[in-house]
Formats: sequence, structure tokens, C-alpha cells
Amino acid sequence: MHSADNPARISILLFEGVEELDFVGPWEVFSVAKVLGAPLEVVTVGWRDTAITCARGLRVNADYAFADKPPADLVLVPGGRGTRALAQDDEFNAQLREYLASATWQTSVCTGSALLARAGFLEGRRATTNRGALDFLRAHAPHTYILDQRYVHDGNLVTSAGISAGIDMSLWLVGHLFGADLGRATQEHMEYFPEPPYGNPA
Repeated sequence: MHSADNPARISILLFEGVEELDFVGPWEVFSVAKVLGAPLEVVTVGWRDTAITCARGLRVNADYAFADKPPADLVLVPGGRGTRALAQDDEFNAQLREYLASATWQTSVCTGSALLARAGFLEGRRATTNRGALDFLRAHAPHTYILDQRYVHDGNLVTSAGISAGIDMSLWLVGHLFGADLGRATQEHMEYFPEPPYGNPA
């Protein structure tokens, strides 16, 4: 049971070409939840180094390099153009597999689900990804039930669709792990009630 003295550690993976909102959205959700009383800490882990240039050009510094990463209760793998190269990187996939296996929860945003697949966590499971990357995920996860949904929960595996969908998934995780009242309070604090000016796609 997690408490202020034993907080849940949420580790968000960063890498060259990571999509900015894929990780900043969840980071904001978990950070707000912590301020509101959730017994958690959220850290970022860079592959390989701490200095990361994101997909749209934002430059960030991760809290840890991958070699120095702390153990985590939940590992979140975002997406972005950088996932294409990483999906073919055997060393990365082996090390990610070990890190994911040591965590209770394995989660992803957007094409991060393909990295979960390459690490062996989507076999026979239900998952999702960005609508524009469904074929990319299928290529790496031929035995996965791929659903076109905002987020998909299958046991301790939670995957979300593209970019902003990671916020939805993270709010669900806060509510599931720390109670619906805290999840609702986090959403209200963030004023996250999407009303896009152009509506939703059919």
C-alpha cells in the first residue's frame, strides 16, 4: 500500500523524437495529483542520456539517464517519430523489457504501444495507439487485439491513443490507483473538459 512515506513511483521514458504532449500531458496529470494528495512521485528517464530533443523541437532534460534509472511501480512509454528507430533497436528493446517487467504497471501513449509490443507485453492482449499508426502497431503486434479507443485497460497494461489521449489515460490511472474522488479533483484542477472548436472526428 502506497503512502506519503512509500510513494508510488511513476517513470516516464524520454527519447530522441518523443512527442511532446505524449509525456508532458501525463506528467502534468500525475504532478497535479501529487499536489492534491496522491502518494506518488513522477520522474523522467532519458534514453540514453538526459538531454533530449523532442519531435517538435522542444529540448528537455530528463531526471535520470537510463543507466541510472530508479525502480518504478509504473512505467509510461510515450510515442513520437523516435519510436520507429527504437522499435528496431535490439539493445533498447531488451533493456526496456527488463525495466517494464520490474514494474507493476506497463503503460503507453500513441506509438509507444509498439515499443511495448517489441518488449513482449502485448501478446494476446488488447491495446490501442494513434489512429494514424494502427498499421504500424499491427506490424509489431500481430497477435494483439487492436482497438480504436481513447485508452484501453487490460489488466495491468494500459495503452492510449494519440497525444492528448494520454491525459485521459492518466486521469483514469489516478482514479484507479488513488480513488475516483482524487481523479475527479485532478481533472477539475486542470480544467480538462475538452470542447474542441472543430468537434470530434466521425
